Amino acid sequence: MVVNGFVNVVITTIERRFGLRSSETGLVAGGYDIASFICLVPVTYYGGRMDASKPRWIGYGILVIALGSFMFALPHFTVSAYRGIQQDLNVCQQNSTNPADCPTNSNQEYLSMNLWLFVLSQLLTGAGAAPLYTLGVTYLDENVTKKMSSVYLGIYYTLSLIGPAVGYLLGGELLKIYTDFLTNDPNEFGLTQNSNVWVGAWWIGFLLSGFICLLIAIPIMSFPPALPGASTIQTEKVSEAHGNSQFEAFRKLREIPRAFRDLVVNPTFSFLNLAGASEGFLISGFAAFMPKLIENEFSISASFAAILMGVITVPAGGGGTFLGGYLVKRLDLKCAGIIKLCMISTVLSMVFISCFFLTCPNLRFAGLNVPYADSDSISLSSECNSDCGCSLYEYDPVCGVDDITYYSPCHAGCKKEFMRDEYKVYKECSCIKKPSNVSAVPDMFRTLNGSSLSDVWTGFEAKNVTCRTQCGYLWYFVVLSFFVMVFTFLATMPALSATLRCVQDEQRSFALGIQWIVVRIFGTIPSPMIFGLIIDKTCVLWQSDCYGQGSCLAYDNTYMSRYMLGIAVIGKACSLLFFFCSWWFYVPPIQDASDGKKVEPQGKVPAIGDTRNGVNGGPVSIHYEDL
Repeated sequence: MVVNGFVNVVITTIERRFGLRSSETGLVAGGYDIASFICLVPVTYYGGRMDASKPRWIGYGILVIALGSFMFALPHFTVSAYRGIQQDLNVCQQNSTNPADCPTNSNQEYLSMNLWLFVLSQLLTGAGAAPLYTLGVTYLDENVTKKMSSVYLGIYYTLSLIGPAVGYLLGGELLKIYTDFLTNDPNEFGLTQNSNVWVGAWWIGFLLSGFICLLIAIPIMSFPPALPGASTIQTEKVSEAHGNSQFEAFRKLREIPRAFRDLVVNPTFSFLNLAGASEGFLISGFAAFMPKLIENEFSISASFAAILMGVITVPAGGGGTFLGGYLVKRLDLKCAGIIKLCMISTVLSMVFISCFFLTCPNLRFAGLNVPYADSDSISLSSECNSDCGCSLYEYDPVCGVDDITYYSPCHAGCKKEFMRDEYKVYKECSCIKKPSNVSAVPDMFRTLNGSSLSDVWTGFEAKNVTCRTQCGYLWYFVVLSFFVMVFTFLATMPALSATLRCVQDEQRSFALGIQWIVVRIFGTIPSPMIFGLIIDKTCVLWQSDCYGQGSCLAYDNTYMSRYMLGIAVIGKACSLLFFFCSWWFYVPPIQDASDGKKVEPQGKVPAIGDTRNGVNGGPVSIHYEDL
């Protein structure tokens, strides 16, 4: 709920509030995985020992998550109140000159320093979450039968998806509340939820999640190291480890390199790790920036974009994860069959990433992609606002009755400002072309139906919101994204089951730790930062502040969609290739036909690199190793 819910929801909001770039907020999102990567080996090593209590390790981790949540909300209480714009009246002041100096009350440099507080809080959260998806998974697997393991793991991962979905939905609702609602009334500044400078109460969700973590940590630490009957269940399980894997339990730190080598020479395990890394790269990047993409592509508010993501995530992510676990149990799949299911799911998800072909046209923005009415050049300054003294430090976009967005009321040449239904509206705008007939009046400027222009048009020439693109692709995009998520998450639980089955029982905790390290190094750690850098490349208008460029104010929709499509295609192709290789090189153990128990091979079995045909028809080894 915290990392993949609240954090992803507030990405756009904290960019606006603290003047951050997408590459910087990508670093914030990646901080979680950086800490998880650092902590995974010691946590899985010490927490996975025979004498360790996995529930206690998990409980301590939840307490650290609580601390990280509280720290993420801290910047709200250390900065001054938010106003959106510094000037009370941001209209055209005739015979004024453009201000050369920064506003005297600018604190942008101080605001951007909070970036490192966000990163530190994410590091704490990542460290605290390290036991959840390693020790937590093995604790479940050790205490239930192999047949029921897939079901319980499916429930576990389904709940881990419901959390982010709740974070999206609740976070979206919280963004409808003004960030400083306890001390200021946004109506005093003419701010509404539809204003481009609106900042919602992004910090409340982190306080809430911190208190929830404090409440559940103690009960979890009260669980015993093993539930009643766990030893009996373990003795009845049949190993499906890769036929050439060898392992003896290690109890000393110096034995880690040998244990690591034993896992690396298991080709199925290695390729499953790489498949997880490519999938993790896509999931982490899109989870962080999909709300931002939807918000900008379809010209909707940050809160509505977050709610849409929540609506998609609950049935698609949760349902796909649970369905994957159910199929493994229902079809009684072995390790090779599970990997085939992962390949089928990946192919189906590739079909639906065509959603990124659905591109809405860019907003018509005066001085950015369309000229002013009295000019042929593309520039924010024009003859109609040349004597208004407009400042680039005051970004307050307005939509004109000509259906063009302007940088501010001043840049639109508006001289009079009024309040109407919690919106600021403007008149006498010298840069805005007036409508000549009824059909030319946008809906937001219409009043009662009538046949004449005076009956239909309100008379106001601008409103303090950005214009809306006339694009009907939103719900098509939502439906296609739904199926992308269904088939993406359908493969997660089977892939986890395949990982647990292709290694020896004593390797499982350590194997999951190694897998999550690989997933983080090559997937979830670089992903948000790379996504952020790519999204920054699509920016066409940067915020101006006293210390250089701040956050991005407008993006090119076409480039953003095409870049996201390219990343998705490449990532899914890599996943499919790695799943195929993990199946191709898999060598199942030799089973005793009388009782189904694993029998150690006599003599030699193929290892990585053999040119002889393997079980699945692929090359396995050119040399042999004695067992």
